[in-house]
Amino acid sequence: MALSDLNPVERNEEGITAVLGILKQQLGERFQTGQAIRSQHAHTTTYIPTQAPDGVAFPETTIEVQEIVRACAAHRVPVIAFGVGSSLEGHTNAPGGGISVDTSRMNRILAVNPQDLDCTVEPGVTREDLNRHLRDTGLFFPIDPGANASLGGMAATRASGTNAVRYGTMRENVLSLTAVMADGETVTTGKRAKKSSAGYDLTRLLVGSEGTLGIITSMTLKLQGIPQAISGGVCPFPSVEAACNAVIATIQMGIPVARIELVNALQMRAMKNYSKLDYPESPCLFVEFHGSDAGVAEQAETFGMIAEENGGGPFLWTSVAEERAKLWKARHDAYWASLTLRPGAKGLSTDVCVPISRFAECVTETEVDIADMGLIAPIVGHAGDGNFHVLVLMDVNDPKEIALSEKFVARLNLRAIAMDGTCTGEHGIGQGKIGFMRSELGHGVDIMRTIKQALDPHNIMNPGKILPGAGH
Repeated sequence: MALSDLNPVERNEEGITAVLGILKQQLGERFQTGQAIRSQHAHTTTYIPTQAPDGVAFPETTIEVQEIVRACAAHRVPVIAFGVGSSLEGHTNAPGGGISVDTSRMNRILAVNPQDLDCTVEPGVTREDLNRHLRDTGLFFPIDPGANASLGGMAATRASGTNAVRYGTMRENVLSLTAVMADGETVTTGKRAKKSSAGYDLTRLLVGSEGTLGIITSMTLKLQGIPQAISGGVCPFPSVEAACNAVIATIQMGIPVARIELVNALQMRAMKNYSKLDYPESPCLFVEFHGSDAGVAEQAETFGMIAEENGGGPFLWTSVAEERAKLWKARHDAYWASLTLRPGAKGLSTDVCVPISRFAECVTETEVDIADMGLIAPIVGHAGDGNFHVLVLMDVNDPKEIALSEKFVARLNLRAIAMDGTCTGEHGIGQGKIGFMRSELGHGVDIMRTIKQALDPHNIMNPGKILPGAGH
């Protein structure tokens, strides 16, 4: 992402001033304009410059969200939805100022329907909150992006994570939702039925729209039964290519793996230091199987044979919950572990996704790029989906390092697109990947712009995100 890719959004000073007064009167202490809280709501975990909103609203009901949006629509002021701020591509920045709508107080679990394996929640509920609530029902919500993200934010960015190879992404796990649109009206996109052929699929239109079409105020989600048995472990490989080939063979054989995560040698070094793991400092696969006692044992045995055929092993696996928890805690802490490789540096986290048959090729070429450019950039990946992440460690105060990192990311994105993949498997576009939308989708970008114009004619819903401006 080059800084020039950031879409400029014109400030409406008069409108902003009017809305600040209206919302202060409507929400009282639940509307804040202090510099610290405004900066927090433009939080970004990459180097994209902070662009703070002019005020932060804390609604507690759908009706209050409607009132906020109607005030902003009347005065043509931007509205930016905010969950917990764990997004990675500048999604919550306010390039034209405006109002951040923090949904953290909309955190009620509205209904759980165990017989139907679904639940309805407000957007501020986090995935960990939901799974704690579900613990005694024998059910769980499987989408796990690592961070304890809000479910509204996960739907808005079409998040996925380590379990996606078996359970899918947010796209497959949101049955319906309610959202406040740019005119302040609410739309409910469907019912709780598992399938429907009633008209346009508005649910999938809003899932992944990153708040540019509406603000999600409730969702009905699919749930899964907690497996009878879970086993998992770590398998080292002599090279990234060998590990990737083992992944491809595992998926193509139809083994119902629940998680299969790639960690390259540099990332394993960081994880050993940070999480005190006792595994070889080499490329590894972290694997997990869900099912019956006999099923997970058989799956682990078959995977071990595949690994051995690709030069890997031994595959060390366990069904002991505490040991598995330590393993996956280390995997989820990979970001923080990576920062220890270059103290004081900041991480530019990026992801791409390619067809599984091109996965080994894409990862291997990316490692060559990292070495040739002299970067420190560990790799982890949701390998079963062909999705991997690179964390480029850089000095954000050095323009040369920023330029080099941007060059690397551009090469990575275009490589994935050339392999019939995508510039983002799960992070979303936000501001950071706007410059690659045209390369990936061509005329599809114009169709998206037509939809955006129809639903948000004054461009108040999270402007400056997803859709490239003139010249891109």
